[in-house]
Amino acid sequence: MKYFFQYPDLIGPVGSLLDAGPIQELAVACEQSGWGAFSFTDHPAPGARWLSSGGHQSLDPFVALTAVAAVTSKILLVPYLVVLPYRNPFITAKAAATVDLISNGRFVLGVGTGYLKGEYHAVGVNFDERNALFDESIEAMRKYWKGEPFSHDGIHFSAREILALPAPPRRNIPIWIGGNAKLTKRRVAESAEGWMPLLGDPTLMNTTRTPAIADLGREIEEVKSMAGSRAESLEFVIAMPRGLDEDPKSNARAIRDEVKRLEDIGITWVVSAPPWNPAPHAINWIRDYGEYVINVA
Repeated sequence: MKYFFQYPDLIGPVGSLLDAGPIQELAVACEQSGWGAFSFTDHPAPGARWLSSGGHQSLDPFVALTAVAAVTSKILLVPYLVVLPYRNPFITAKAAATVDLISNGRFVLGVGTGYLKGEYHAVGVNFDERNALFDESIEAMRKYWKGEPFSHDGIHFSAREILALPAPPRRNIPIWIGGNAKLTKRRVAESAEGWMPLLGDPTLMNTTRTPAIADLGREIEEVKSMAGSRAESLEFVIAMPRGLDEDPKSNARAIRDEVKRLEDIGITWVVSAPPWNPAPHAINWIRDYGEYVINVA
């Protein structure tokens, strides 16, 4: 199992987005403690009402991950996740290629379609077009990263013989797609490098379409079956159930038991985040997680 640190989102409309501690200090601690990836989420224009009812704020994931890249050499840099239809695909592809180049090929682009209609309206994108925009973005970005002249017609743009440089070192960037819809699973099986489903509890499953763990293993096998020869190379990423890992030192056995359950159904990465504003910052939490969970034989 590999472990994925999520810089904690700021819940609500007040507070500092850096309350959890300096980004670069936490990134160094993660790398030293055995974490495999560092991430931020993406909300460029969240609504005040949504924030007041439990929504979360975020830093810009591309900018923040560049700061992480500057002080690390091994961990992956993964936005968890970018709402792809919010942006022109070439703007997203350029940002991703830049972080990938600066980090010597350590960037993975986590993406989703999003669900906040108000945020779609705020950034000037038609919510009803989100799936079509998502699909065209994936196709356009793959062309962009090759470092060769190409043309591509989209719903709201037309690119003629453009050449995007610098290209990422691998001439491609892995894409992990978040969500639980049938369409999402088909996209993963056909063209992505990873799937980031949501794991729900019984009270939330009907409204968020998130499966319980008993169903998630079956869905992973479904994705693998659709992926055919690509199945063994896919990554499967899930967030640790909320609250379980708030104290990794005293709750290490329960965390490790949950990790084993997830590993047994095919999960390859677990995402964890400290409780907001731990003291002193999140450094001790990161180190405890490494000592009592990640690095336990």
